[in-house]
Amino acid sequence: MKGSSGLFSVKMRASCSRRHISGAEKIVPPHAVPHTVSQLAERALNHPKGVPDFINIKIENPGAIVRLEALPVVTERTSTPDEGLARAASLLKEAGVLRMDEIMALFRETYSMRGAMLLDADTLERLEPDRERGVRATCMDDSDSILKGTAGGKNHYAEAIVLATKVANAPGIVGEICVSDDPDYVTGYVATRNIGYRRITVIKEKGDPAGGRIFLYRGRREDVASTIRFLEKTPVVVEGVPVLGAVAEERRMDGLAAEMSVIDSAGLRRGIRVLDSPAGPEALAGCRRLAVLSSNDYLDLARDPRVTAAASGASAKWGAGSGGSRLTTGTQPPHVALERHLASFKGTDDAVLFATGYMANVGTIQALVKKGDAIVSDELNHASIIDGCRLSGADVIVYRHGDMDDLARKLSFCREHRRRLAVSDAVFSMDGDMLDLPRFLDVCSANDAFSMIDEAHSTGVAGATGRGLVEHFGCGHPDILLGTLSKALGSAGGFVCCSGEIADFLRNRARSFIFSTSPCPAAAAAADAALTVLENEPWRVEKLRENVGFFTRELARRGISAKSPSAIVPIPVGDERRAMAAASALEESGFLVPAIRYPAVPMGAARLRVALMSSHTRETLSSAAEAIARALGNLV
Repeated sequence: MKGSSGLFSVKMRASCSRRHISGAEKIVPPHAVPHTVSQLAERALNHPKGVPDFINIKIENPGAIVRLEALPVVTERTSTPDEGLARAASLLKEAGVLRMDEIMALFRETYSMRGAMLLDADTLERLEPDRERGVRATCMDDSDSILKGTAGGKNHYAEAIVLATKVANAPGIVGEICVSDDPDYVTGYVATRNIGYRRITVIKEKGDPAGGRIFLYRGRREDVASTIRFLEKTPVVVEGVPVLGAVAEERRMDGLAAEMSVIDSAGLRRGIRVLDSPAGPEALAGCRRLAVLSSNDYLDLARDPRVTAAASGASAKWGAGSGGSRLTTGTQPPHVALERHLASFKGTDDAVLFATGYMANVGTIQALVKKGDAIVSDELNHASIIDGCRLSGADVIVYRHGDMDDLARKLSFCREHRRRLAVSDAVFSMDGDMLDLPRFLDVCSANDAFSMIDEAHSTGVAGATGRGLVEHFGCGHPDILLGTLSKALGSAGGFVCCSGEIADFLRNRARSFIFSTSPCPAAAAAADAALTVLENEPWRVEKLRENVGFFTRELARRGISAKSPSAIVPIPVGDERRAMAAASALEESGFLVPAIRYPAVPMGAARLRVALMSSHTRETLSSAAEAIARALGNLV
């Protein structure tokens, strides 16, 4: 091929309902093309801005390549978005761009554009031929990625320097300002050939999906086309892109302080609260008594005398710790007894006990699937499922929340994969809604996929006797039924209930089972006793259900619409600071109700998350509903 470089350009663009979600490109050797395509597709499918319905991947030989030296990098440390934007304006003024107030006012118009605004630096005339599309700087990479021959994952820092270097060297371009549209990335930059690449540590609020860029042009109108041609068509490789830690102005702790400042300004800082009392419907915080409407101890078993006596007796007999992993010296009679009891309770052949529910999810997913396999996961699944998917090495496809038709469609894309796994929460922890298990199982069966559900919030809650979704729906079992001992069962640990074949496989392949110290015998004995209490006292489940119904009706009487098939009742607020103010007002009124904010929920979707217990009194629930209505009504 004439002018061939022996390399290939791989470009990815992802969108949903024509709204841009993600874009990236790499220049790689021929042997790295398949892996690069896979990584870019995974990046498109796991973007904070949402799940795409269209992904375009284009592979081409870029021809002769222009090599450029990376712009020099200087870090400008800022603490707030306003400070960052002011610093950006000041830097561009230093570079001879004078009408910065007007340019910054135009910047908002870039948020909905797919590319960059091309702006005359002096007249502020917009020069891009298509104002919806904008101008895209494409066909570029850094030399280090090419030498490695891989897609290299997402590296905001290196990718930004590569793009800024190409733009700064385009004919007629005198400067650029960029704010990332990634909700999790708060750093932006300005760049010119004279001042180099000025990295601004905080230029927007964390969780804000708005972002864009402006290319500032100074030259003849008849030369604009050649500028655009260079930006969009000329292949460029940038040499000498520094690693972030090598930048002289970067100091180890500065980034932490800047990020904490962003978290503060967005109302997202979290702290640890010490409660001076056992888990239960009331708590002592310092010298203050609070009604707790946020505990996962749904059946009030953590402090039940039969459960605590079992824990105490096991500690006295078997010691405080297990002393080893499950496959060495860490399996004792309480662990074996609990596994048998869990399998019986859930109606499966076997059960495998893990140290935590988080480790059960990560270990099970990693054991079952790997590179060459596919996972199809609900977009609102718990973080432990998401992390297990990411660590597995399998191709991960996200389906729309609770949409079984979309699950079927996504599974149909995976017929060439060696093994397929569909995974979902049973009850979703932030919204309290429930998986349609019969449809889920039908779709998995039709597509020859493993079915896996996480019953962390449905064990002890769903079904007439608290056995979970299988009992609730009266349907068959999923292949993997995972849960935790730390919620309705009042103890600590995680478990998987499944067939004997899968259980044996997990004991030999689940790394978080093999390489972790087993749960302490007291926790295993406590969970075993809690299961017995639940089996003998199913009225606890019914009382919990009655409390949920009563509480949602009390909210409705006060103009707050809320419903839930589980113990979790979310009350939407929206703004993070408003949610924090409501939670603070509720605490002043004697009620502990947390404000749930990003990243547990999307930015702007903050809510009060009420978690009810079977032991809450109707007086408490009625008073809480009144206090919530008052707190929300008093917000301005």
